Amino acid sequence: MLILEASHLQKNYRSQGKTVAAVRDVSLNIAEKEVLAFLGPNGAGKTTSIKMIAGLILPDAGQVRIVGRDPHRDACARRSIGAVLEGNRNVYWRLTPEENLTYFGVLRGLSQRTAHQRAKTLLERFELTEKRRSLVQTLSRGMQQKLAIAVALIHDPQLLLLDEPTLGLDVEATQSVKRLVREIAAEGRAILLTTHQLDIAEELSDRVAIINGGEVVVEEPTTELIRQFSNAAYTIELEHALDSVRLDKISRLDVVIKHEKIYVNQLKLVYEILEIVRPLPFVQVVKDQASLEEIFLKLVQENRMKC
Repeated sequence: MLILEASHLQKNYRSQGKTVAAVRDVSLNIAEKEVLAFLGPNGAGKTTSIKMIAGLILPDAGQVRIVGRDPHRDACARRSIGAVLEGNRNVYWRLTPEENLTYFGVLRGLSQRTAHQRAKTLLERFELTEKRRSLVQTLSRGMQQKLAIAVALIHDPQLLLLDEPTLGLDVEATQSVKRLVREIAAEGRAILLTTHQLDIAEELSDRVAIINGGEVVVEEPTTELIRQFSNAAYTIELEHALDSVRLDKISRLDVVIKHEKIYVNQLKLVYEILEIVRPLPFVQVVKDQASLEEIFLKLVQENRMKC
């Protein structure tokens, strides 16, 4: 089932007497249990698009539906959205985790009793029970971020907007947040993830949409996008340097040899080389694969050249 349906969104602003197109044409769909990484350089229209999706600003054209409802006209649709913003704007630092969760639960339409019950459940799930009565400002950055995600979930939204969820976290906290994101999606929620940490986007996303110049320039499943930009090349890594006899045989093939690594551009040559080096031990045979960061930079640069 589709949770988010955003179709042909547009938004213009007036600046110094001129009309500036912040968003020209953005369409995004996210189904339940799906994570969509929404990526773009600064000034590409990402933030404006998210604000239109969240019902915070009205689009000049196009429409948004959250579980079939318009967040600009229907308060129920807005209550189907949870958001975690980059930085420390998600919770009150002079309140405790328990107080934050209860407060935001009531603010989003829950009764005091229900908000308190859900707060207790979320504190246990996010491993914050021992810190439930500590001021947020005394918590670690990782704990603060987990609390921010818990607050976004207090009213059980179906769409979660995550902006830089792992920025500034140490390795352990990053792993914890990534695990939570996967669990939250698996529960049936749709997640719109924005981040400049493209390795995180590559690891967590099911699909990628890249915006540039106010338009979505590509939207593909993450694995398919990486496959399209990856070369049919392989690297064979040996444990030790080749002896002269084997080195001579392999050098006659269309390959590049550097120390203990052999770079091959045809799959059939991989099998020939493995036959030659047998029974010498090797470390691995790896198919060269583009990273999401490389793809992102390539697409953004190509789009700039067109402009």
